[in-house]
Amino acid sequence: MENQSGLKDFLYRTRDPRLVASHALWRATQAYDLIAPTAFSRLYRKVKGTTMCSNARLRGLYRAVNGVIRKQVPGDIVECGTARGGSAALMALTLEQANDRERSVWVFDTFEGLPPPTADDPDFEIAKRFTGTCLGSLEDVSGLFSQLGLSRRTRFVKGLFQDTLPTAPVAQISVLHLDGDWYESMMSCLENLYDRVSPGGVIQIDDYGFWEGARKAVHDFFDRRSISPVLTRLDYSGRQFIKQ
Repeated sequence: MENQSGLKDFLYRTRDPRLVASHALWRATQAYDLIAPTAFSRLYRKVKGTTMCSNARLRGLYRAVNGVIRKQVPGDIVECGTARGGSAALMALTLEQANDRERSVWVFDTFEGLPPPTADDPDFEIAKRFTGTCLGSLEDVSGLFSQLGLSRRTRFVKGLFQDTLPTAPVAQISVLHLDGDWYESMMSCLENLYDRVSPGGVIQIDDYGFWEGARKAVHDFFDRRSISPVLTRLDYSGRQFIKQ
């Protein structure tokens, strides 16, 4: 079901040449990272089968983690929406590579696939076909972290964002990765976690270019706060900004 829905949606979106170009670049960089001797490529090969993120978005997370370490921005690493865990594992591996022993990695997800979208999602008719997809069970994701030797620094929180985030005991965040797809999910993440991101911290949004609900939530939140961060484009879908 997930593959069929993904294929239909991808074919629908191929009318946008920017998606086609971004997808071609993804495949090219993926091939490079499978053989390259770089520090990022070595980590990428450890998680490549467990992430749906493009190499550009993964590189964005890699740079973000290294950046907050270098600049000594305080706070933990938080990912909201993890699927099979690969992008969160990459960030945890980056901490290990940098010998940062202090930061924890928090992984929030239903671990039961995507929840249904709502009427707030402008592309609801397409989005609703993806309910239950992007599934990574808690056992599978925690198993990946155990296999990679990352369990010590990682905490998994199961449930809908609107239920788990308000009381999550995360005091400070240095890197926040938002991969919630839908309007309600994205808004819950921003409303509950934005104020916990340290000044100089990095927020990366996975679905800004792909799902209209995610993009709408981001700009609605910016409007409510009267802020206008500079969004750096990572690829067709991903955006990143630094909290000032």
